[in-house]
Order: sequence, then structure tokens, then C-alpha cells
Amino acid sequence: MNVLKKVPVREQDPNIRNSNFEEVCLGYNQEEAMEEAIRCINCKNAKCINGCPVAIDIPAFIHEVKEGNIEEAYKVIGKSSSLPAVCGRVCPQESQCEEKCIRGIKGEPVSIGKLERFVADWARENNIKPVAPAALNGKKVAVIGAGPAGLTCAGDLAKLGYEVTIFEALHEAGGVLVYGIPEFRLPKETVVKHEIDNVKSLGVKIETNVVIGKSVTIDQLFAEEGFDAVFIGSGAGLPKFMGIPGENANGVFSANEYLTRNNLMKAFDESYDTPIFKSKKVAVVGGGNVAMDAARTALRLGAEVHIVYRRSEAELPARAEEVHHAKQEGIIFDLLTNPTEILVDENSWVKGLTCVKMELTEPDASGRRKPVEIKGSEFTLDLDTVIMALGTSPNPLISATTKGLEMNKWKCIVAEEEFGKTTKEGVYAGGDAVTGAATVILAMGAGKAAANGIDLFLSKK
Repeated sequence: MNVLKKVPVREQDPNIRNSNFEEVCLGYNQEEAMEEAIRCINCKNAKCINGCPVAIDIPAFIHEVKEGNIEEAYKVIGKSSSLPAVCGRVCPQESQCEEKCIRGIKGEPVSIGKLERFVADWARENNIKPVAPAALNGKKVAVIGAGPAGLTCAGDLAKLGYEVTIFEALHEAGGVLVYGIPEFRLPKETVVKHEIDNVKSLGVKIETNVVIGKSVTIDQLFAEEGFDAVFIGSGAGLPKFMGIPGENANGVFSANEYLTRNNLMKAFDESYDTPIFKSKKVAVVGGGNVAMDAARTALRLGAEVHIVYRRSEAELPARAEEVHHAKQEGIIFDLLTNPTEILVDENSWVKGLTCVKMELTEPDASGRRKPVEIKGSEFTLDLDTVIMALGTSPNPLISATTKGLEMNKWKCIVAEEEFGKTTKEGVYAGGDAVTGAATVILAMGAGKAAANGIDLFLSKK
């Protein structure tokens, strides 16, 4: 065994997976996991824990894997994380826990994410459940949104004995885990539903099809429903557009709509009758993980796909693993390229995208290089679909119906980082509703912080 190198993880062949929706990464088996765990040197002052937004005791769980005690490893992770099978798949470990791993100074860091995934999958296959609290403490908390922030906050509060109800606007719990991240990265039935069932097994109730601000307001949750505190984890589901000519044409989608149709409403599965446009040639505008998800989805639905991004590969905000997988599958990257107009035919359908080539300036004081147009470099991509993946912002419904809740200029809820406390007493917030679109694990970290804040607040009352 070469201790400087990670144990490789098995994956579906790119030429097969680019036309199916089955999971790309196949994960470790127990033998591979134990072999990878041996690489961990069990640091006394483990920096990897500081790199984890939910502060999992990483050396402790890996030590149990090393010894073959997988159930104990699951219990260690369970003290800190309510969604380990999700995090093991979609966390950007390379810029968090693994970036801090001492092994990475000489050689490759320990494959912490793949080990977490193995432990969580093993627990599911062996029907190991988190432990519910012995008794309730008599206090009620409402959680708005059943995404990663809400599920984490609810799970942590339930373990402390609170009676928790999650109110979810959609017909299914999971938030971005069900509507945003594709099946080939995060299987819904086996992984997401199971993790949500684990949160429910702690005593958490989930009510779907409840739009806070419309079905019921936050003030009513306090006054009429008898809740003692509220956590807002409603995410950021409002898509952004460029404001260029032709954006209202047929065949222009937000990545949000495109992915929701495919993931939550199962458009990829022919036994469902959810309509989705069967494109021949697609441009996805943007360079983040959502852009990669939309591009790889369109590819699997049979299109030739271009990613159009105005900076270079070094600035792509998506995870390196996602970019690598997209390239392997045959997605074309048009970098240093910016759209200026969507061309439309006589029936108001997209027929092309006019773009201009860009170059990066010298770094400014913050070290960022700005893209500027190269004069005379315009060209046209002939295509029938444009998907805008330019980020999202929070829906203003909650803020518009809640007096005393301060928002910032980006229409995000103002909340203290340490405990998620907002400007309205008893109301806490975290995740994309506070930060704008970010990662699953950062939303989970915010849900965890708010659970601590709510516990402190209600313990004093």
C-alpha cells in the first residue's frame, strides 16, 4: 500500500454514465475503506475538524473504521451530522476538511468524504438508526424549510428534547437535495429519503405544501400555533438572469426550473409525464456546481452541451471533481466567453447565442482578475436551448410578511453568524436565506449554530 496516495474509488465508465441517471461514484467497500482509514495518522490537534462546518470528530470516526467498528464510526458522525450520506457525496471536502489534512502536505489527504459516505451507507444497509431523546422538554420549535439547514437544525433540536415541526413549501421534503442536485450525484430514494426518515425517527414532524407567508405567517406560528421559537431555513430559490436581449424566448430556462423538473418531478424517467424540452444543442451560462449539474443533466437527456463562462478554468467556482466528471462525459467548455444576446426565430424560439471573447486583467488589490471584452471577437453558437445558472436569491415572501425582520441589500435575512439570531426575538435563520446561494454543508453548519442559539434562548426563558 502506498500511504501517500488515496485508495482509488470506483466510478461508472464515463461513456456509459453520460446516458444514464445512475450514481457516477460507486464508493468504497469495507476492505477499501479500512485500507484508506489506515492512512489517517490520528493527529492529536486535528485541523480537519476545524475545516468541517459541522465539526465532526474526524480522527475518531476514522479510527473506528480502521478497527472495523463501523457502527461506532456512525455514532461518532451522528453526534455532529444529521445527513452523513448526503455530505459524503456533495460536500466540497477538498476545500474544507481534506484541505487541512496533514497527510496532504506530502502526498494526498485522507479521503475523508468517501469514508463518511461508506459509514453512512453501511449504517443504512444494516438498518442502524440515530437514537431519539428519552423525553421531551415541553418546548415547541417551528422550522421553515426542509432543506439541509432546516433538517440539521430540526435534528439537533430534537436530540435535545424539543418538539419540532418542519414546514415545507414543496410537496416533498429535502429542499435543494431533492429539487437541485441530480440523481447521478445524489440518489433520492436510497439516500435522501432515508436521511430524512432518520431525522423523522428523532421525533421531528414534517408538514409539506405549507408556504410560510401565505398559508400561515411567522407571527401566527407564535400567537396561534404556540411555538416558542422559529428557525428560517427557506433557502434561495429565486433565479437570477443576465438582462440581455432575447432572454424571454422559448427555450430559455433558469437552471432552477430545469433541474426541478428533472430531479423533483422526475422528467428523466419516462414513466412520469413531466414535460421537459428535449434539446439538441444547449448552452449553460455559468461556472458553478449548479451549472455543472444542469449541463450534465442536459447531456444525459441527449443534447450536445456547452458551458459558457466568462473567466478561465482557474476561476471556475465548481468543485474540481464536478468539472473533471463533466469533461470526461463530453461537455464542451467555452471559457473566457460571455453571452451578449440570445437570437430568436420567427416563432419566438431560441436559435442561437451571440458571445464575445474575454481576457482577464492584471489582478486588482483583492487579487481578483476582471474579465474584459476583446473588441471584434463576437461569434455565434447555433443552439435551441439556453440554461442560465447564475445563482439565486431568497424569495421575499417571508420578509414581506414578517414585521421586525431585517434584510440586507441583497434581500437576504440579517442573522448573527454565531447563533443565527435575527432582529426579531425568537426568530433564527441560516443557510441560503441568509448567505445567498452557497453549499449544502455551509447551510448545515448554519442550521447547527441556530439550534445551539435556540437552545440557549429557550433555556433562559
